[in-house]
Amino acid sequence: MLKVRQYQPVKYGVFPLLPLSRHRISMVKRKVLVLDLDETLIHSHHEGVLRHPSKPEMPPDFILKVTIERHPVRFYVHKRPHVDFFLDVVSKWYELVVFTASMQIYGAAVADKLDNRRGILRRRFYRQHCTPEMGSYTKDLTSVSSDLSRVFILDNSPAAYRAFPDNAIPIKSWFSDTSDTALLNLLPMLDALRFTDDVRSVLSRNLHNHNLWQ
Repeated sequence: MLKVRQYQPVKYGVFPLLPLSRHRISMVKRKVLVLDLDETLIHSHHEGVLRHPSKPEMPPDFILKVTIERHPVRFYVHKRPHVDFFLDVVSKWYELVVFTASMQIYGAAVADKLDNRRGILRRRFYRQHCTPEMGSYTKDLTSVSSDLSRVFILDNSPAAYRAFPDNAIPIKSWFSDTSDTALLNLLPMLDALRFTDDVRSVLSRNLHNHNLWQ
């Protein structure tokens, strides 16, 4: 008889800091969390592109209508599970910055939808801020902050942060899995990381994970 595994839903409670924790966090600099968009926080496809047959058809969370090179394009955008809760929580811990290799007209529209008038995704970098290299785009984190002890990036593409492996958290690319809990799974570590003096002192120990999701 085939056994079906039962998985407990992942939850993360957010509680007020104790006095000792409040003192500790007052002694360190506030950190900057840089967020990629496509396949990290969302997945999208546009008209004229066939979906992979193995991927179930799901209604999009929102539809964007943008004009690219004088041609109207409609993007169907799916939000990664728990992204709204994730952004709400981490925005209380970090300054959030969007850094995407997508064109600005598309990336800005996606960021606006994710921000949802909360004012938590105000700083944004787009394709023109990336560096073409080896057939992909790399992201220069010093353009976000000159102090690399306080900035780190969450990105599904190791190529994007190849120059800053000690300032990166890898995450598996997301396309359509509705049971995905990757964002929730990161919350305990992100909660703890905000208390460090230098994010590199922690993230440099995870170098073996940078190729995990390639």
